[in-house]
Amino acid sequence: MIQRFFLLLSVISLNFISCERAFSQADISMSTHWFNRTSYNPASIARLDYVYLFSNVRGQWTNIEGAPTVFNVQVSDYVHSLRSAFGLSLISDQIGVTQTLNPMLTYAFRISNESDWSLSLGLSAGVFSRSVNGSLYNPVTTIDPLLLYNINNVSSPDANLGAEFQNNNFIFGISTTHLFSIGKPENLFQNTNHRYGYLIYKNSNIDLFNYNVGLQVVNRNSLTVMEANTIIHLKRQTGLSNGAREMLDLGLTYRTSKQMTFLFGINITSNFKVGYSYDQSFVPGFSQNSTNEIILEYRIPSKAASICFQCREEQNYWYH
Repeated sequence: MIQRFFLLLSVISLNFISCERAFSQADISMSTHWFNRTSYNPASIARLDYVYLFSNVRGQWTNIEGAPTVFNVQVSDYVHSLRSAFGLSLISDQIGVTQTLNPMLTYAFRISNESDWSLSLGLSAGVFSRSVNGSLYNPVTTIDPLLLYNINNVSSPDANLGAEFQNNNFIFGISTTHLFSIGKPENLFQNTNHRYGYLIYKNSNIDLFNYNVGLQVVNRNSLTVMEANTIIHLKRQTGLSNGAREMLDLGLTYRTSKQMTFLFGINITSNFKVGYSYDQSFVPGFSQNSTNEIILEYRIPSKAASICFQCREEQNYWYH
């Protein structure tokens, strides 16, 4: 089984460093992926401790007509007897006259199940569909040949593949998205293959707060963007034997595309979190209108929590 895993990991790695010609559309943009990596790495749903529900709404370039709006909802659960996680997601992305829908089914297998480290492989499969609403055009020249009035909907199969390793202090992941786009000719109405790699350091030995420090590299054809992130999880004392409980997240992200994101999250209860992010661009001449993102994150403790390793340590509860 381990040999099979490393064979699949090699496939992902080779895809990550290749620069094949692919579709010209970029992956969706979400600043809060540091809270949830499932949209680009299906292996991350292999969480032992809880049923996981996540949703976020992203509105870019406030007050600009036709600006991108992204809606994302995900749910996943881990079955201990099968060492497997199953998930469902739906992403909606609207930009101007185009609308994208991307429903996906996700499966992740936990190859290892040790007390101090884990290794998971995941696959998502679904449909990528893009439609154009020609009635929304308001052109100066109605006979402009670049306006594609006759295209209503284009759909194709879609798949993502990823692997993730975790131990007490580190999370390492590598993944590739939109596999059916690899080697296909340019097409403005489909998405392009992306390659992701990330490393996150997590500290959980401080009474008053925990913190994450992460670095991610995203490659799309000739475009490579690096992203650095840090999140501090402030805690409050409970007087209970399991120690302090996290209550507030404060984070900062910087991308080499000259963008910065401020992250905020609050634990309404021990299982329910509300988050917010604000993006700011520093590219000269680029729109300075704000981009806002709101997340809702809910975790239902697993009935099998008594056999979990991670859930025995309350301070790690929001780390996986």
